[in-house]
Amino acid sequence: MKKISIIIPAYNEEKNIPLIYIELQEVFKKCSDKYVFNILFINDGSLDNTIGEMEKLAQVDQDVKFIDFSRNFGKEVATTAGLNNCDGDACIMLDGDLQHPVELIPEFIAKWENGAEVVVGIRNKNKSNGFFKKIGSNIFYKVINKIAEIEIIPNATDYRLLDRVVVDEFNRLTETNRMTRALVDWLGFRRAYINFNANERIHGNASYSFWKLFKLAMNSFVSLSLFPLQLAGNLGIVITLVSGLAGFYILLGKYFFRTPFASTFSDAENLAILLVFLVGIILISIGLMALYIANIHKEVINRPMYVMRKKKL
Repeated sequence: MKKISIIIPAYNEEKNIPLIYIELQEVFKKCSDKYVFNILFINDGSLDNTIGEMEKLAQVDQDVKFIDFSRNFGKEVATTAGLNNCDGDACIMLDGDLQHPVELIPEFIAKWENGAEVVVGIRNKNKSNGFFKKIGSNIFYKVINKIAEIEIIPNATDYRLLDRVVVDEFNRLTETNRMTRALVDWLGFRRAYINFNANERIHGNASYSFWKLFKLAMNSFVSLSLFPLQLAGNLGIVITLVSGLAGFYILLGKYFFRTPFASTFSDAENLAILLVFLVGIILISIGLMALYIANIHKEVINRPMYVMRKKKL
């Protein structure tokens, strides 16, 4: 029978781990005639007893595996660790907070069996998302799809199934600043989609703060597109042309044609405006280039993306 690996990254999900395990067992029973399942938990440096709950399950169920990070490395890295270490013919990535409806797993598998190599969960509605998070999400997808080399499906989630060939290709990717779903989209492959309504979180709080989401968005812009870097160069060209034409106009109008408007500018004012304006453009350009230099630095030092304290695989 084909093996399906369930990958669940978790941060401070002590109370949710037993609940999601119980729900998964109900789903597994319905598919036990055709498939075997295993669960791979990744404890992303939780501050509560999340790893203890994972170890309890692993002691009573040989199909439960876990990885325990030495500290919090972030959800994207935790998901990567799961993909690096899963052994199924396909894997399904699932959040540990029960917001992804596990009862849809048979539908993911059915679309996989029908030829899809990637099955993506598209969120219709998330009751826990606030107004500002929804607005930020809409802005992010509009901007990223304008500048990225690939199309990022709005409201696509990490709740998705990947065929073994997709997992193997994903594991060849080496960048450390990553957005898992965007990298999967970059890989391509035949895909299908399943729409779902997200459940409300039962225990705990969402671990993705505004600043974590902002950092993820910035990493996505930098890793998926050269547009911000090109923007700095294009902006410099535009500013040079505009300031050059303006300076030429003031020069001719003040010293040759004696026009009233140009004559109102003193030499010191002209110089001060020009310097302040150009310094601002230089700083903006340096800031944009610094994002790429920071990425290059992280790739060159070649640190591992994560460190494991212990594991059961």
